[in-house]
Amino acid sequence: MNKSKLNKQVLAAALSGLGFITSAAAQVAVIVNPKNPAASMTAEQVSNIFLGKSNTLPSGGTAAAVDQAESAAIREQFYTKVTGKQSAQVKAAWSRLVFSGKATPPKELANSAEVKKFVAANPDAIGYVEKSAVDGSVKAVLTVD
Repeated sequence: MNKSKLNKQVLAAALSGLGFITSAAAQVAVIVNPKNPAASMTAEQVSNIFLGKSNTLPSGGTAAAVDQAESAAIREQFYTKVTGKQSAQVKAAWSRLVFSGKATPPKELANSAEVKKFVAANPDAIGYVEKSAVDGSVKAVLTVD
């Protein structure tokens, strides 16, 4: 085996062990409280909420959006797949909105367990977690690969 191929295998194994490869392949589920009447949402509706263009859920309630930690791999995946923007672009957009007084960014929580707990306890909450984390305490309204 040549050295280059071996280095790639070692790097892949190391990244996999750190969760980079497996988390990058995980499906992301946008979740709401089970009491929320919405059966599904479009990527555009979700994007509008998480980019500060709308603060309303399909039910008419005011969306209480929650974000994952900035360092979480799922956050980058969510924003890339749902909004078509990188985290840096999202951060810049929110900086402009906050500076102009037009909106407040989603509350940032430490991990998927915290997001799920918040959404389960708040009827107007919306967040995102790994699809594998969805259970009866929350309802998935959008899933992206």
